[in-house]
Amino acid sequence: MQLKPQQLSHVLAVWPVARFASIGAKQRPHQVPIVFAAVDGLIHSPIDGKPKRGSMLQRLRNVARNGSASLLLDRYDADWRSLWWLRVDVDVQVVSGDVEGYDRIVAALRAKYPQYETTQMFAGTPTMLRMKVVGHAAWSAQPVDWEALR
Repeated sequence: MQLKPQQLSHVLAVWPVARFASIGAKQRPHQVPIVFAAVDGLIHSPIDGKPKRGSMLQRLRNVARNGSASLLLDRYDADWRSLWWLRVDVDVQVVSGDVEGYDRIVAALRAKYPQYETTQMFAGTPTMLRMKVVGHAAWSAQPVDWEALR
């Protein structure tokens, strides 16, 4: 199913986590959970100050090679009648330094994630995944009031 633009915008504004799927060097999928905020029609995910395993994250290397990716937002419940998922296909790029709309992006991330009061938003030079939605698909076991999700 397709969501109306205002439904898609609402879900992106309120849903707290997505799985970011990129394509690795051997054409294998690579998924990681991400936080994100939608600002000015684009989705932004910071490479934040939480501890990381290495200096250059796999998702950044993948995006540098292939700018096609997807986000998966979903709700699981033991009551399977409550299940839904939303896949958002995106063109993605890594941006760092002086990013257009930086203040609005940071404000949106801080508003959505109070954890940024105690966790560094960025480790060093601000770096983010910037995603442009190119398509989406959704499924639900029963009708969902997408604009009422919290």
